[in-house]
Amino acid sequence: MIDRVFVNALDADGNPVNLAVQNGRFAAIAPQLPAASNADIIDLKGGLVLPGFVDGHIHLDKSIVGDRWRPHRPVASLRERLAIEKQELASAPPIAERANALIRQAVSFGTVAMRSHVDVDATTGLANLHAVMEACEKWRGIVDIELVAFPQAGVVSSPGTAEILDAAAREGAEVVGGIDPTTLDADADGQLDIVFGIAEKRGVKIDIHLHEPGLQGIEQLHRIAARTRAAGLNERVAVSHAYGLGDVAPDVVDRVAEALAQAGVSIMTNAPGDRAFPPILQLRAAGVRVFAGNDNIQDAWWPYGNGDMLQRAMLIGYRSGFYTDAELHVALQMVTESGAAVMGKSGYGLKTGNDATFVVVKAPNAAAAVAAAPADRALVLRGQFWADASRMHFEQ
Repeated sequence: MIDRVFVNALDADGNPVNLAVQNGRFAAIAPQLPAASNADIIDLKGGLVLPGFVDGHIHLDKSIVGDRWRPHRPVASLRERLAIEKQELASAPPIAERANALIRQAVSFGTVAMRSHVDVDATTGLANLHAVMEACEKWRGIVDIELVAFPQAGVVSSPGTAEILDAAAREGAEVVGGIDPTTLDADADGQLDIVFGIAEKRGVKIDIHLHEPGLQGIEQLHRIAARTRAAGLNERVAVSHAYGLGDVAPDVVDRVAEALAQAGVSIMTNAPGDRAFPPILQLRAAGVRVFAGNDNIQDAWWPYGNGDMLQRAMLIGYRSGFYTDAELHVALQMVTESGAAVMGKSGYGLKTGNDATFVVVKAPNAAAAVAAAPADRALVLRGQFWADASRMHFEQ
C-alpha cells in the first residue's frame, strides 16, 4: 500500500515527475502515477528532486564550526601548520561537540553520507577516532558516516603510528589512510607496505592523501595502482587530491589514468582554490571514477567552507570550466552517485526499490542547481521530511 506520493516535482532534466513511497522506499517514480487511496499527497510545487548528497572527504575532528571565529594563521611549512593546528584545537570545544555541529550543518544542506578522515598517530592514539565515533552515533539512521584512520603526521616517520592504524581498523575505522609516502615519510614502499598490509589483514578500504606534485605524484599513482592490482583490492582504493595529475601533460595523464582505471582506483578532488587539480573529464573518459568532498571546513588549514556539497559541485564546475548542462551534470554526479559508489552505499539514488531519500531544490533542473547552488531546499529521509525547517513550503 502506497503511504505517500510526492507530486509536482521535476527530475534532473526539468521534466515533471511524481514519486510514490511505500514503507520508506520508492514504489514508483514516473511523470504520471495512478491514484493511491489513503496516501498522503505532498505537493512539491515544481521543486527539483536530486539524490541526497555524499561528502567523500571531510575532517570532522578538525573543524571549528559551532565555535568562535579564528583568523587564519599563515605558515611556511607543513610541520609548522601541524603545530598551529594542535595549538588551535587545544583551546577549542571537545571534538565530539564540534563534529556534531558540522554534521548537523551538512545534513541541513542535504548530505546523507560522508567519509571522514580522522587523525590517529602515536601521540593522540585513538582519542580523536573515539570522539568522532561518539558524534556519529547520534546521527545513525540519518547520515551514513564512514571513518578513515588518517596518519597525518606520517607512518614510517612517526614511530608507533603503524600499530595505531591497525588498532583503529580493529576498532571500527572502515578505511585506512596514508599520506605523501615519499615527501612525508621518505619511504614510499615502507608506508605502502604498512597501509596495504593493514587493509588486507583487516578487510578495510584505503584512502591515501597525495599532495606530491608533478611526476613524483604520477609515479606514486602508478605505484598505488600496481599495489591495488597485486592485492586484489580493485574498487576499494581511493587517492585524495592527487595534485600531480593537474601538473603534467595530457599524455602523461592518459597513461596513469589507464593504470588507475584497470586497478579500480578512484580519485577525490575538492577543486582547491590555490592549486592545480586532476582533469576530471579526461580521467572519467579513461574510466576512472572521480568523486568529491569538501575537505577541511573552517579550521586551521583554511577559513572557507560550510559543508554544502551542492555548493562544492558549483565550485568544482567553476574551477573546471564546466559550462554545458552535460558538464554540470558531471559535477553533480561527483557529489552524489560517484561518492556513494566509493563508499559502497546500497539502496541509494532515485530508483524504484531504493530508500525514498532525496533533496528538493528550488531550481528548474540539475544543471541550474549546480550553477547557482540555491539555498532553498528540503531533505526527505525514507519518505519523511527531516526537521520542520526543511519542509519549506512543500508540505500541506
